[in-house]
Amino acid sequence: MTAATLPAPAGPTIREAVERPDAATLEAARTLPTATLHEAGGRIGALPCAIKPVVPSMRVCGPAITVQSPGGDNLWLHRALYVAQPGDVLVVHVGGAHDYGYWGEIMSTAAQARKLGGLVIDGCVRDGALLAQLGFPVFARGLCIRGTGKDFGARGWINHPVLFDEVTVRAGDLIVGDGDGVVALPRDRAAELVASSQAREAKEAGIIDRVRAGERTLELYNF
Repeated sequence: MTAATLPAPAGPTIREAVERPDAATLEAARTLPTATLHEAGGRIGALPCAIKPVVPSMRVCGPAITVQSPGGDNLWLHRALYVAQPGDVLVVHVGGAHDYGYWGEIMSTAAQARKLGGLVIDGCVRDGALLAQLGFPVFARGLCIRGTGKDFGARGWINHPVLFDEVTVRAGDLIVGDGDGVVALPRDRAAELVASSQAREAKEAGIIDRVRAGERTLELYNF
């Protein structure tokens, strides 16, 4: 059997069915800054600011495939690679056990082969220079060489809600990341929030023109 014909991982804590934002919303979101999406949504969805791209120029945009992984173990990340569909972004919580290298060159290569959209992890990764060469979008807390285990008896979840500080991320939510950070927007509001973000960007472009022409921010914003 080839990889294309092998079944996706299954189990009582794995959900395969995911509703995703429509293609037009995803395409529009790719052009928008995370800060704008966060502000236009009413200052929602900002994931922990420690999560940054391993290369500043990396950008990620796509539907969330959520993963709750046992700390110090990356077997559930391997499983999630083959539950996710092209364009999906793995959004991984590791229960606060940040200082392990949960992801590296091999997993990025596998994700590229699957045509996934990226990785956002509330933990560390390794093989930083190689990840930069591969170019697959990886957003993490940093780099750590500490190895992970593969405990087949450890319980994890795929496509159940995960909590990043006060932000709950659900499967199918819109994930956008750039050099400033990562924002997660509810799937059922994604189209509305993207449209609001586009309007905000247009308004701010007008303000910038007025500032360049000599007007003051104090008057423009009625401060």
